[in-house]
Amino acid sequence: MKLATYQDGSRDGQLIVVSRDLATAHYANGIATRLQQVLDDWNYLSPQLQDLYVTLNHGRARHAFPFEPRQCMAPLPRAYQWADGSAYINHVELVRKARGATVPESFYTDPLMYQGGSDDFLGPCEDARFASTDWGIDFESEVAVITGDVPAGASPDAALEGIRLVMLANDWSLRHLIPDELAKGFGFLQAKPATAFSPVAVTPDELGEAWLGGRVHLTLQSAWNDRKVGLTDAGPEMTFHFGQLIAHLAKTRRVRAGSIVGSGTVSNQDWSRGYSCIAEKRAIETIEDGAPKTDFMQFGDTIRIEMKGRDGQSIFGAIEQRVVDSNAE
Repeated sequence: MKLATYQDGSRDGQLIVVSRDLATAHYANGIATRLQQVLDDWNYLSPQLQDLYVTLNHGRARHAFPFEPRQCMAPLPRAYQWADGSAYINHVELVRKARGATVPESFYTDPLMYQGGSDDFLGPCEDARFASTDWGIDFESEVAVITGDVPAGASPDAALEGIRLVMLANDWSLRHLIPDELAKGFGFLQAKPATAFSPVAVTPDELGEAWLGGRVHLTLQSAWNDRKVGLTDAGPEMTFHFGQLIAHLAKTRRVRAGSIVGSGTVSNQDWSRGYSCIAEKRAIETIEDGAPKTDFMQFGDTIRIEMKGRDGQSIFGAIEQRVVDSNAE
């Protein structure tokens, strides 16, 4: 099934069920008003939502209405936890090679992950507001999952069973703030502003055969200022699958329902497939030509992130954002 959260003036929005073709929707308030409620009581509430989803897809839902992605908040407008991995080791290799650094052997067996802010996410069509382009504004096109409860010490296979929903993410990065923060030895903070998520989150079964081994084997499309810059394959080159990422997070503590785990920038060894963040494009330019040529994003720039199924239909809807000067408001 496909779920989304509509704006209603509250912090957590109104849960809706969305049809498979993203054409129509139906409020879920007879079952649950917020997505977190469903995650907290998944075994009881999700079958009821599934029944509504089937009815909606058959055109028999009495109060269905046209689905409008621009009315959506993030599927979970705020979450108990947001942890983002860097599961595509090719991305790590490129960025490090560009600055003359090697990749430690441990990176191939132990995932990289950081703890992001989860109190305030951006909607899929919400402007991304920044005070300065000197910060090095960069999009990051990713896949993410929302979990149920996962016990501490869970194996990767057991952790996979804890995945409830899949969605897309734009994990904004401020590249020029990162070096000074990392130099402190305490990780990201100001360099990682609010993340945006796709209009719709879907249960893994919606992906069909594309959901295999804890990975989404489909193309992630990124269009910067209406120009396609990335057609990256999210599947086979994901070094650590989502079960491994969740197990990494759960090594020493429980992971509670409503936690979000990201894949990190989707990246391929075949450079002709493009890029899912500008930093990677700049790394390739440095490797090839000795210096980067592509600038980071400017005010007024747009980014569109989308994934289509093998039938050509959008699965999650698109993240469509504009970079805005917060000082001009």
